[in-house]
Amino acid sequence: MSARTIKATPMDRVWLTNYPSSIPPDINAEVYSSLADFFEQVCEKYSKQNAFSNFGVDLTYSTLQNRVKSLAAYFQNVLQLAPGTRIALMLPNLLQYPIALCAALKAGMVVVNVNPLYTADELKHQLNDAGAEVIIVLENFAHTVAAVYNQTPLKHVLITTMGDELGLIKGRLMNFVVKYIKQMVVPWEIAGAKTYKQAIAAGQKLNFSPPSIKLEDTAFLQYTGGTTGVAKGAILSHKNILANIQQLLAWMKPYLTEGQEIMITALPLYHIFSLTVNCMTFFGFGALNLLITNPRDISSMISMVSKFNFTCMTGVNTLFNGLLNHPKFSTLNFDSFHLTIGGGMAVQPSVAKRWKETTGTEIIEGYGLSETSPVVSVNFPDIETYNGTIGVPLPSTFISIQNEQEDILPFGEIGEICIKGPQVMEHYWNNPEETHRAFTSTGWFRSGDVGTMDFKGYIKIVDRKKDMIIISGFNVYPNEVEGVLTQQPGILEAAVIGVEDANANEQVKAFIVRNDPHLDEKAIIEYCRQHLTAYKIPKIIEFCEELPKTPVGKILRRRLR
Repeated sequence: MSARTIKATPMDRVWLTNYPSSIPPDINAEVYSSLADFFEQVCEKYSKQNAFSNFGVDLTYSTLQNRVKSLAAYFQNVLQLAPGTRIALMLPNLLQYPIALCAALKAGMVVVNVNPLYTADELKHQLNDAGAEVIIVLENFAHTVAAVYNQTPLKHVLITTMGDELGLIKGRLMNFVVKYIKQMVVPWEIAGAKTYKQAIAAGQKLNFSPPSIKLEDTAFLQYTGGTTGVAKGAILSHKNILANIQQLLAWMKPYLTEGQEIMITALPLYHIFSLTVNCMTFFGFGALNLLITNPRDISSMISMVSKFNFTCMTGVNTLFNGLLNHPKFSTLNFDSFHLTIGGGMAVQPSVAKRWKETTGTEIIEGYGLSETSPVVSVNFPDIETYNGTIGVPLPSTFISIQNEQEDILPFGEIGEICIKGPQVMEHYWNNPEETHRAFTSTGWFRSGDVGTMDFKGYIKIVDRKKDMIIISGFNVYPNEVEGVLTQQPGILEAAVIGVEDANANEQVKAFIVRNDPHLDEKAIIEYCRQHLTAYKIPKIIEFCEELPKTPVGKILRRRLR
């Protein structure tokens, strides 16, 4: 690995001393004129290869291209939707998701990704805030849309079922089981609702006229902030997403084989991590995405991926941990498996160690946010051992560690991680106050994460600023305490928060999920004494059956508080 050093100035400090010579320090974000152009070129290049697979049904790049054109033509001619119209996608990982996503972008529309598990109130807030006029929703969740339909700007509703893209026989069987055997469809009624299949069929008979789309046009309103408060929409342009795709492609090319990778896609595509990395970047590399609709059903997930010589996977710590604790996971064939990318939350050392022992691959940890499209830093796939960092900045990305006074701190000091780059959003949707708070006076995006950088440019996250606990003037970071707890035998998962004692002082409280029912509070405290300074040791321990999590698997400390 040859060294490349970029000279740093006092105000714009970026360190790329560890970059392999095969990875360029900068990228061209304007290789494509839009995400629609990107989609068309990729589909032409890999037309005969499989792009997505779900429930044993494959979708080639060519078939995807035809489906997308039909749905885009329906949007344009039947619904008469103008470019810039906001369309909500309320779908889990099904073949319908990439079809609807690419059709919306092809028609110049703005995609608003919606968590299918939202409550009626959460859905109403997001649809109203975004001004969404159209929604495509899986029938399993149509009752939630029905509950708020008349209280939102929605004008058109397209309903899809689990079996819509699985073929006539398998599709009908799937729909029968989902609706009548598992009873997963709650009765609903929405006046004027059409079906996804009707839209595809109608669109096949219509012409499509490509609209004018600029790189600066909005591609996504990606809502964020759900783990800490009310969600707000990050405006991501075509250029933001294309820049991140080019950055990740530049990082991947030396380590992967174009057109031959098989990616396990278990994280929901409506989440920015899986959206950009799996659905966009690996798609652009000619890979096959294995769509896992319900990753919480670990047995079914293992059964699905066992049929493929999978090569790559993205995930979060809780997913890796869940797989490792399933007896069938270690029986999979890992001969072709060579890349695991972790993100979304800190990967715990104990999980990383067991993953390497079981699969033979290191978890390559990266870092990003919805506001940064999302990836800003990542480790290199050829690291020999898990290093506990989130890697170095991607090409064309500047990262600095700053204090409250916006001073850039020296190596090793702890401060807020701040970011500049072509993947960073310009502002939040209809929220100038939050936009103002999100950027420094010199234009750095404030991540809200506390971290440190070493002299080689490797960044380590300490914790979220909002989750930091202050005890007698000392900072306690939940990630550190959780990392120690999860290394103790008998602990499956742990989460740490700060709570007030009788004197209104903060103290550390730990929530523990055990896989050893005999493990008690005394043993946990004694273990912590061996690994933590006294003020960091939990004063309160609560055992629970499970921890509250987002659909991606992030632990919701806010809900614990």
